[in-house]
Amino acid sequence: MSDVAETHEVPDDVHALVGVRQYEETADFPVERGYFWTYCSAAENGNPLFWDDAVADALTDGPVAPPSMLSTWFRPHHWAPGRAEPKVPLQVHFDLKARFGVPEAIMSDYVMTFHEPVRPGDRITSTQVLRSVSEEKTARVGAGHFWVIDVEYRNQDDVLVGVETWTGFGYCKPGQDRQPGVKP
Repeated sequence: MSDVAETHEVPDDVHALVGVRQYEETADFPVERGYFWTYCSAAENGNPLFWDDAVADALTDGPVAPPSMLSTWFRPHHWAPGRAEPKVPLQVHFDLKARFGVPEAIMSDYVMTFHEPVRPGDRITSTQVLRSVSEEKTARVGAGHFWVIDVEYRNQDDVLVGVETWTGFGYCKPGQDRQPGVKP
């Protein structure tokens, strides 16, 4: 890993991960309608599509989750019986921070793309795909790399229901040393 610490270029092993599906994981619980109402209540979202069965039947052939809840079904519970370590979302992001030895990171862009509705009872599986990694850049906050990660969501029938695209910037603050291989 010293090649990263010395040259700050993108190493071959990182380039090899671009386009590779990683960390496929099925949600700990099925899509549940009570979450829709709690979510809509918290956001004061009174859209009858999410509250009224007759409206949902007429518009979408039955209840659907609010699209902005897409990642809710993937967010791991911090603790679960038998789990030795807590799960973290967006593991590829944390892997890149460790690989480049950068202790800091920010998300600079986020896009959600919706494909098919998520319905009560669906079992959602997520997969993370590294789309790109930049050569080292210097930004106002420090020097590091931008990366783009897609999180693809599929239902139990392997139908793509949506994609979240995250752009992150992992960096060291001015005067801060890289620590390759150390998980920040």
